[in-house]
Amino acid sequence: MATTATAPITKSWSGGKSPFNVEYGKLMMWYFLMSDAFTFGAFLISYGTIRFSTNGWPDPNEVFKSFPFAPEGANAPLVFVSVMTFILIISSVTMVLAVQAGHNMDKKKVSSNLIWTIIGGIAFLGCQAWEWNHLHHEGAWWGSNPFLNADGTASSTNFTNYFFTITGFHGFHVFSGVIINIIMLIMTLTNQFEKRGHYLMIEKAGLYWHFVDLVWVFVFTCFYLI
Repeated sequence: MATTATAPITKSWSGGKSPFNVEYGKLMMWYFLMSDAFTFGAFLISYGTIRFSTNGWPDPNEVFKSFPFAPEGANAPLVFVSVMTFILIISSVTMVLAVQAGHNMDKKKVSSNLIWTIIGGIAFLGCQAWEWNHLHHEGAWWGSNPFLNADGTASSTNFTNYFFTITGFHGFHVFSGVIINIIMLIMTLTNQFEKRGHYLMIEKAGLYWHFVDLVWVFVFTCFYLI
């Protein structure tokens, strides 16, 4: 009796690729960002619960009305934080341009746009440091809240505790992103990506930077607008 040999089935999903058709490192970055989003979400949900279960809360227009080098007593509500937000948005644009240049294997444009992104991140951190220092001189810190509620009643320390914790946590992410982009810049300048034949790590760093920018939109809304 004749026998027929059956070849082993070795074909996997998507012709040997990930079932998500995504490079492994990029997929892991998405997993990390999802877990980080849960952390930020927990912070902001906790803040919102306390904020809207309290009858009184400081008015952001009164708390955030100072501007560097402005005359004493100048009233510029939310102008400074708007500048901070603009800086972060522009840095996100330059990060997009760096990723796009990487797709085109354009080392020069990758380097220049990474430099601008790093400068934007450092500028944002500098603005945040000034804001924290200014608020600290006004008596605001963890466990200390000198600002009255919008209705003139005494305010609890919940406002300052949440503000410094959440903006500090976000600032740490911006600082981490700046360090990551500096590493990406060094690798670009030393031709590490040219040797690999791709700039995939720039794209992963870009995902992280855009996530940091997106989170700031929620932080900005919760603390400075509501």
